[in-house]
Amino acid sequence: MDAEERAIIQKCKEGMLSAFDRLVEKYEKRVFNFAYRMAGNYDDANDVAQEAFIRVFNSIGTFRGDANFSTWLYRIVTNVYLDERKKAKSHLHTPLDDFVELEENTVTRQIEDTGPTPEEIAEQNERYGLLQKAIQSLPDYQRIMVLLYHTESKSYEEIADIMNLPIGTVKSRLNRARLALREKLEPLRELFGL
Repeated sequence: MDAEERAIIQKCKEGMLSAFDRLVEKYEKRVFNFAYRMAGNYDDANDVAQEAFIRVFNSIGTFRGDANFSTWLYRIVTNVYLDERKKAKSHLHTPLDDFVELEENTVTRQIEDTGPTPEEIAEQNERYGLLQKAIQSLPDYQRIMVLLYHTESKSYEEIADIMNLPIGTVKSRLNRARLALREKLEPLRELFGL
């Protein structure tokens, strides 16, 4: 944690709202992206991110600085996500989009598009969707570790702090998660160019 961030956190502890706003601005995209990768949809990710920042605001005074602020923050985001999952399992719901139908419209292309072709985009989206589906199918603890390590670039030590686990457990669980992903994606080797 750099000196500037330490000073901002100290100002937050003193109740300065503008300092907290600066912390939110610095981390909001990373928190939302992490929440989105865990939750798999925009609305749930928004809920998780908002609740996480509320918890940070309410408990910033207890942050001791033993770990990096981002490690502490990711632990809170992870806990919020897991809490939301527990609540969601007790409430059955049907998404509204299941009943929404849109009419097809056509638009005439007026400018030459030099980007990827629709087929390339579709294939890329399919690969991404299948990978996300495979990640989403992992148990929560494995999914969180995969996301922290591979998308958030957290070290084993940071993941151990976030998950409150010994580093050896993190390494073995992350390895099992990778093996589970490989097994799930094995039938799709050609699509991934393996």
